[in-house]
Amino acid sequence: MTRKKISIVVPVYNSSNFLPNLLEAIEVERINSTWDLEVLLIDDGSKDNSYEKIIELSSEYAYIKGIKLARNFGHQIAVKTGLSYCTGDYVAVIDDDLQDPPSLLPYFFSFLDDGNDVAYGVRKKRKESFIKKMSYSLFYRILKKLSNTKIQIDSGDFCVMKKIVVQNMLKLQEKNPFLRGIRAWVGFKQVGVEYERHARFQGESGYTLRKLFKIALDGIFSFSNVPIRLITILGTIGLLFAIMYSSGILYQNLMHNIKVKGYTSLVILLSFFSSLILICIGIIGEYIVRIYDEVRNRPYTIIEETINI
Repeated sequence: MTRKKISIVVPVYNSSNFLPNLLEAIEVERINSTWDLEVLLIDDGSKDNSYEKIIELSSEYAYIKGIKLARNFGHQIAVKTGLSYCTGDYVAVIDDDLQDPPSLLPYFFSFLDDGNDVAYGVRKKRKESFIKKMSYSLFYRILKKLSNTKIQIDSGDFCVMKKIVVQNMLKLQEKNPFLRGIRAWVGFKQVGVEYERHARFQGESGYTLRKLFKIALDGIFSFSNVPIRLITILGTIGLLFAIMYSSGILYQNLMHNIKVKGYTSLVILLSFFSSLILICIGIIGEYIVRIYDEVRNRPYTIIEETINI
């Protein structure tokens, strides 16, 4: 490990109160493992004084590199920005809230020493609300069924990677990146490592329901063609249903001369197929929006200020 330079990428959002605790924990591991270290702290448009705290900490820990984004671009973009500036042979991605403790990093790095290219965390236990745990569990299982890429269930962004993996991940210039999916897509020798995720050290998570929903959509629509193909399946089922229903009505009219009262059935059919059409348009729209984002070719982030870079 003394021959390897270590980069630790940490997205920061409203974390000024506990950033010192995070750096203290990292410093303990640096001393114990004699790392040649750099820590990249990416302030993702925090509303508190997180960046001022990063500036303060950089005078205490010379290995800190700070990046201030011009606004809140989201967790995945913040991590991607950090990855694009790291220079280490081994690269770790951890959160700022100590749920993925730095004390686990030497153990995770040992898997890279053993010949693996990626060691990613698989959450054995999550100390979060029941609803959140159920939502995460459901999302990962749906994603596994739909995705064209094998993405490990209950794996997050917490991982360690060799430099070559990071370099290849950065070749994918997606405007709405789903990094754990990209990490799986690039391949190389990867291993899942079970660990117990700690409770958040302090404060509330910056992941709102809206942000979590966006990441879920990014994961599904970036790594699966199933939703767009589902439209064809639903259309075929709808066509078969319509043929059968129409045949029944024609049979009653022509063979039995029965006058069918169709108001109720007509309302039901119109409501069903109108809803189906709107869902299909929404699915197509999700793909079109992502195509539009890529075609505009805007930069995925704007950096306002840096420290030691």
